[in-house]
Amino acid sequence: MADENFNRVIGQNIHLLRKRLELTQDALAEYLGVSRGQVNYYEAGSRAVSTDQLQKLADLFCVNPHDFYEENAENIRLNIAFAFRANQLDSQDLKSIAHFKKIVRNYLNMKKHLSHE
Repeated sequence: MADENFNRVIGQNIHLLRKRLELTQDALAEYLGVSRGQVNYYEAGSRAVSTDQLQKLADLFCVNPHDFYEENAENIRLNIAFAFRANQLDSQDLKSIAHFKKIVRNYLNMKKHLSHE
């Protein structure tokens, strides 16, 4: 997959996940510490997303960073337990939620690996 195609697929997945959580580009931009225009570029696939930004997005959306490279959006695992409306949260709330989801995801991964021993 060429870089342009990577950027397009990643952008589509960011857009899909952001919309599912009812986040605005402004809210996501504030969480990432970038401009709304930068989020727009990411979603359009016209700019590459850094590894650090992908990790922050993965923490927030409760997905594996590799999920952003998935061309079939139906294959992306989304944590559907996100029951409240994200558009009512500020950036500090989003940071706290992302941190919590990262802890939960790590716990579940550890539990899965320990069950195989």
